[in-house]
Amino acid sequence: MKLKNSLILRDFAINNLHISPVLFPFLFVIIFDHSAAMLKNFASTKEKITRPNLRSLLIAKSLICLLIISTDVFAFEIGHTSIEFYDSSRNRNIETQIYYPAENSGENVPIASGNFPVIFFGHGFLMSWESYQNFWTELVPDGYILCFPTTEMGINTNHDNFGIDLRFLATQMQAENENSNSLFFNSIASKTGLMGHSMGGGASLLAAENNLEINTVINFAAAETTPSAISASSNITIPTLIFSGDDDCVTPANENQDLIYNNLASDCKTHINIIDGGHCYFADDNFTCTLGESLCNPNLNITREEQQSITFDFLKLWLDYSLYENQNAFVDFNDSLQTSPRINFSQFCNTTGVKSFIKRDEIKLFPNPVVDNLNLVLPKETSPGLLLIYNIFGEKTNQYLINESEPQINLSNLPNGIYFIEYATDSSSYSGKFIKNGSR
Repeated sequence: MKLKNSLILRDFAINNLHISPVLFPFLFVIIFDHSAAMLKNFASTKEKITRPNLRSLLIAKSLICLLIISTDVFAFEIGHTSIEFYDSSRNRNIETQIYYPAENSGENVPIASGNFPVIFFGHGFLMSWESYQNFWTELVPDGYILCFPTTEMGINTNHDNFGIDLRFLATQMQAENENSNSLFFNSIASKTGLMGHSMGGGASLLAAENNLEINTVINFAAAETTPSAISASSNITIPTLIFSGDDDCVTPANENQDLIYNNLASDCKTHINIIDGGHCYFADDNFTCTLGESLCNPNLNITREEQQSITFDFLKLWLDYSLYENQNAFVDFNDSLQTSPRINFSQFCNTTGVKSFIKRDEIKLFPNPVVDNLNLVLPKETSPGLLLIYNIFGEKTNQYLINESEPQINLSNLPNGIYFIEYATDSSSYSGKFIKNGSR
């Protein structure tokens, strides 16, 4: 596997071509089909290879080479190891199961070349790390290291200790990066995330409280803890993503995730509520969790596969943005929020000026792309209102007070690029997207 070349190509594609890794598989299909067609044409026609034809032939070969070199960009193998860390301040051993990108799958195999963000995952009550295989099989091939502490797996759990365990591991794994004897030497990026499910979701918030060494926190059906995860949220300022299921009877959103979201002090926070989603379906099948949920809701109107598919569609974009700093992934994330029929959501991001809202209707606008004047069509009952325009980096570029239902806006001074519109009144909110293209 040409992993070094793949990482270079991945970084180039993301940082220079602004291509999200989520699109890589589709691009490869296009590259392969186009290259194969070009070569097939030469083979079938036996056309004389002139200078222009030679150039086309070389392009085809180059594209195929690019495909071969790149196939492992989005498909690292999965390595596994177990490390027992020792916290001397608490005289506490923390056994941790670690899954990481590797050149070949297996136990204690060498880590792949590169620097990878680390994610620490807190398990649910009476659930082991093995119940979350869906997470490491989805995320490790994309270039993430996942760490699962195995503490607090019994009945008498200590939420505070579990939160401290997660916080402690974040420090210890960065130390592994500096240890020349470690499997992870010079392989860990500075970006770190916290995740957790149910009890572990609450513990992830305890670990993130007043913790500036963490870059993002994400949880799934997070439960209230002792000490309070809801109270701890008021001291969390990093970007936070909360998932809930609107049919969760174990940790109902209105008693848990809604309160956590509302209390967060994050500059950017998003709450995704999966329609018909349950509590246990965020994880793989677990007897204890399934039994508990069946007692209060035995008939969910969604499958485990469907709920996990929705979860990973959004989670991967958020991680790509928050841990790999891919700004386009955040644009795609927000696009998906607006268009997905499978969720409801709330969001507040100071960095983008986005206010808290439930999914909104689209603004009708034309022409798109626009050169100078953009026409909008709004419901007559929604004026007057405030129209805001943002670039792809979340920076506000224009602001207008609208007093008519079909306004025309002159954008001739706006640089070329992709832009987002937010239109809000006292009782409604709308959104849209357009491309500014200065050339006629």
